[in-house]
Amino acid sequence: MTTTQEPTTVLPGAPAAPRRHPRALWTLTALTAVAPVTWGTTYVVTTEWLPPDRPLLAATVRALPAGLLLVAAGRVLPRGAWWWKAAVLGTLNIGAFFALLFVAAYRLPGGVAAVLGAVQPLVVAALALPLLGQPLRVRTFVLGATGVAGVGLVVLTDSARLDPLGVLAGLVATACMGTGVVLTKRWGRPVPVLAFTGWQLAAGGLLLLPLALAVEGLPATVTPGQVGGFLYLAVVNTALAYVLWLRGIGLLPADRVSFLGLLSPVVAGAAGWVLLGQSLGPVQLAGVVLALGSVVVAQRGR
Repeated sequence: MTTTQEPTTVLPGAPAAPRRHPRALWTLTALTAVAPVTWGTTYVVTTEWLPPDRPLLAATVRALPAGLLLVAAGRVLPRGAWWWKAAVLGTLNIGAFFALLFVAAYRLPGGVAAVLGAVQPLVVAALALPLLGQPLRVRTFVLGATGVAGVGLVVLTDSARLDPLGVLAGLVATACMGTGVVLTKRWGRPVPVLAFTGWQLAAGGLLLLPLALAVEGLPATVTPGQVGGFLYLAVVNTALAYVLWLRGIGLLPADRVSFLGLLSPVVAGAAGWVLLGQSLGPVQLAGVVLALGSVVVAQRGR
């Protein structure tokens, strides 16, 4: 199998991604979109197939095995400044993000947690000015607000409860992920994507492991369904998804990548409709159109 050479570094000035044929660009975008699509199933898997009230354990099992596997497959360890850079990215993109995401997933309905995550394009747009030197664009904020509104229509209901700790966890998780996206774009990728993904997953998992053991401990029993849930999160939802996501960050503009994250709450709403028997009426369908429209417009050239 032949592969094309990918750029692996981005200088501090954060130059634009190399010009690509439109068909190749959309193919790359579609592959990157696989990540948020699989992340949209996190909420239903967490509530239906994982041990209750163990967000740190769920985050650790999701990150650490996948990270160690990818580090072994990549066969490259960080060198020089990349030890601390990998630790920072692993904390933002994996360790803190996973832990806070599962806290939000356990304490909030999936819809509320999804709306909080939909704010990520706005976070990335705000950070792009100081970290990437990219000016703030009205277009980005309008599309971001439209996407948040669309996600809200899809997943919020009158019965949605707002747990303050869960809301705070969801907002901080979104801020961590958005910051990780921008820093990944600024620092670039010094090694192939398998090793780069493994560094971050392993760093985040090693940060979470002692916290999970100290705060939650191990469950007394684990059912076959829970094992299957953990395997799905570790292999598909994390290892595969983050390889595609980090590759996309390196090759696509940061704002376009961040808008792909809107697919996650849309998929979360669809999963609730298909798997949990939740309703999906005209208002929800209008929200899907708004959210997906924001994603598509954000991918088109300015």
